Amino acid sequence: MRADARRNRDRILEAARDAVAERGTDAPMELIARRAGVGVGTLYRRFPDRSVLLAALAEQYVHELMDALDRAVAAEPDAWVAIRAFVVHSVGKSRGAIAAALAGTSAPQARQALMRQLDELVRQAQADGAMRSDVGTGDLLELLNVFACHPGVIPERFLPLILDGLGRR
Repeated sequence: MRADARRNRDRILEAARDAVAERGTDAPMELIARRAGVGVGTLYRRFPDRSVLLAALAEQYVHELMDALDRAVAAEPDAWVAIRAFVVHSVGKSRGAIAAALAGTSAPQARQALMRQLDELVRQAQADGAMRSDVGTGDLLELLNVFACHPGVIPERFLPLILDGLGRR
């Protein structure tokens, strides 16, 4: 891909991310193009319809989560501390808005890779004795879902308490 085409694609995805976080998945394509500084034709050449744009945005989002998990693991040698850091990062306000908007949007391969990586970390934290053995990766994903995709259902101040309950320390 040419450098200018890559820049346009990146600007479109950034604008789409903001628009979707603000207005949901029905954000007008014209608004996204305007915020990206490109014409509507350029947007539709890169992303022929809304579903293609949302799939690309979902994949980018899951890769960002994977990067956040990698950073947490690199910064924290203790698997449980890394999991906690990842969860807290992932439910931040801006990330929560995009997660809520993209819930159910497909990015299956990227999601599976994230699941495998998180599952390895969960097993390590359990082997270290830092995380309860009856808690699994699916439980962490449900926790992320509640706090990121459904903000306000449980007050955010309960997140550290819930994480404390998942740990063994």
